[in-house]
Amino acid sequence: MVLAHLLHVSGFSFSMAHCNFGLRGEESQEDEDFIREMAKQMDVKVYVKKFETKQYGSVRGISTQMAARELRYNWFEELLALNSYSGLLLAHHADDQLETVLLNMLRGTGIEGFYGMGETRGQIIRPLLPFHRTEIHDFALMNNMDWREDSSNSQIDYKRNFLRHRIVPELRNFDQGAAEILQYSFDRIKDTGKAFFYLFDSWLENNLQKDGDFQYINIERFSKASGQRTLLYYWLQSFGFNFMQISDLYRSMKKQESGKTFYSREFSLNLDREFLILGPKDSEHAEMEVEESAIELKIGKTHYEILVLNGDFETDRSSGNAMLDRDKLNFPLKVRNWVTGDKFRPLGMKKFKKISDLLIDLKVPLIHKRNIKVLCSGEDIVWVIGLRIDDRYKLSQFTKTALYFKMTKNAESV
Repeated sequence: MVLAHLLHVSGFSFSMAHCNFGLRGEESQEDEDFIREMAKQMDVKVYVKKFETKQYGSVRGISTQMAARELRYNWFEELLALNSYSGLLLAHHADDQLETVLLNMLRGTGIEGFYGMGETRGQIIRPLLPFHRTEIHDFALMNNMDWREDSSNSQIDYKRNFLRHRIVPELRNFDQGAAEILQYSFDRIKDTGKAFFYLFDSWLENNLQKDGDFQYINIERFSKASGQRTLLYYWLQSFGFNFMQISDLYRSMKKQESGKTFYSREFSLNLDREFLILGPKDSEHAEMEVEESAIELKIGKTHYEILVLNGDFETDRSSGNAMLDRDKLNFPLKVRNWVTGDKFRPLGMKKFKKISDLLIDLKVPLIHKRNIKVLCSGEDIVWVIGLRIDDRYKLSQFTKTALYFKMTKNAESV
């Protein structure tokens, strides 16, 4: 109400938005009626929405407080978009900020948890954040303002209320300036955090290698860095990894448990011999057929041009491409994932070899092994794609027509 009063007397054009969560029966309705009357007195538009808060929380499997938060912010975003408002003003104050940072600490926050709420974030603006609740309360009394108290604020069932009514008063009893001193400390930590993220971005730029969808960090070089778990966390958190997983990864690195893999919802991280390798989770591509008339083959982001060569042609000996004796192939060819037990005759060999052994010999990291595909003619594997062709299907002096799979220049690694 103080925020609305300040906007009103300052001549700003604004509207009000009120959420009725229906959690306090008649009291909730009285709050809504009060807001409607205040909006009428100020001659401003008011938006009101009723929510089935507990039902929403039950369906989502979250607390009532979190349900109310999601509902109101989702609705606020809708109002901003539909009405082209320039901003959303919220009346959080310095005591709310202190409680927020303390709550973050109780949740086991990283350095960004000390940031608390920003005075601005996108379209959200918190103009009262520098002021304490007592200052706002005194201002309301001096200006004969009306307001309503939410009765649930006096309960200590919620962590925030427990901090507000039990912990913060005890701190102030110990030292009257405790809240201000804590906020000063938080501000210093926040500035330290800004310096850290500035330096972290530089460290990541100098140590992270990228190849297509995959990212690599050299383990030997990384082992010389300080604060390794923190560096890992801020590299991997945006890919869905949490700090517990990072701690497990850190222990595995110390034990040199090469080959171990960690998963988030969409990504996997492989602890290889020389590198930490981050990439998409295993791709379960369905089998694909390559018709006799096909002119290209797409496997993920890797594209191959398919050429038919007749007469004299130069042999491409690149392991990434394949040249096969077309007359020996049975169409349609088939592309599939390799499976345990698959065998073929690698180029230059007269005996069969398991693909799993070939991948070991080539020191293919585990995270890449799972994405290897094979090209089959009938039941024969004619090409471990991107690695080796089968010796039985190589070009010879008797070859009349070659089928040439040529990786395009803009292709990325499998």
